[in-house]
Amino acid sequence: MRRLSLVVLSLLIAYAPASYAAGNADAGRQLVARSCSSCHATNAATTATDGAPPLSVIAKDNKERAAWIRGWLMAPHPPMPSISLSRQQIDDVIAYLGTIPTN
Repeated sequence: MRRLSLVVLSLLIAYAPASYAAGNADAGRQLVARSCSSCHATNAATTATDGAPPLSVIAKDNKERAAWIRGWLMAPHPPMPSISLSRQQIDDVIAYLGTIPTN
């Protein structure tokens, strides 16, 4: 029974991201350009303000811990300003972050 529970749990974890709606990376890029680029550096040539991490760092975190990034966008806390994004906008930002190289 315990082994079956572990198998089921593993499958749920492995396929959890697939349950999210597909985001539109271009819409996410546009949203980030409008709403996030004043604090987060959008490329290696620019610098972040207020200690905000550059998008390349966030993109790396997104690839390693997508659920954490999604949770943060759903309920941001200081120093990030309180923003209200729809689920679709969050999916779009997540999709865009997935396109950013993280070398």
